[in-house]
Amino acid sequence: MLKQFSLVFFVLLACYNGVNSQELKHITKELEVNAPASEAWELYRKLGLLKLIDLKLTNIFQSTEVLKGDGGVGTVVKLTFVPGNSSYTEKFTVMDDQRRVKETKGLEGDCLAIGCSVQILEFEIIEKSQNSSIIKSTISYAVKEEFQAKDPKPSIQIVEAIVQSSKKFLERNN
Repeated sequence: MLKQFSLVFFVLLACYNGVNSQELKHITKELEVNAPASEAWELYRKLGLLKLIDLKLTNIFQSTEVLKGDGGVGTVVKLTFVPGNSSYTEKFTVMDDQRRVKETKGLEGDCLAIGCSVQILEFEIIEKSQNSSIIKSTISYAVKEEFQAKDPKPSIQIVEAIVQSSKKFLERNN
């Protein structure tokens, strides 16, 4: 039932964003973490990841900036990459404490700068046992028709670096 609801929600969101759901492509990665889901969710919800990025991923990100909001739905953040000549701006669109799901919609940069019309990033924290969880990352995107031949893709390596860094952080604290 929950998977059906998630699919329906995602299709409705895609339609709201003006994208045919069949056009969306998905890249999904999962990583097991030896930390309770509640602790992982505390890091991922609101602005926890930005703080971790500022501390641990200075080789990838020059800076992070909250342009609007306090970490809840509607918050807009800008991530500037090293050496500082490109950036990615996103808006928090879903923050579900019950399902432990955080979703953001790209506003500019990354795949949007090279031919994608939509970029959505979702983090889901899944409880595996009392002391372990899975961080599931999904990037959903659509490519503008005129860029189909070039087949642009979002930077999954950056998302993987964030998730790996959060794994190290969470496991050190347990």
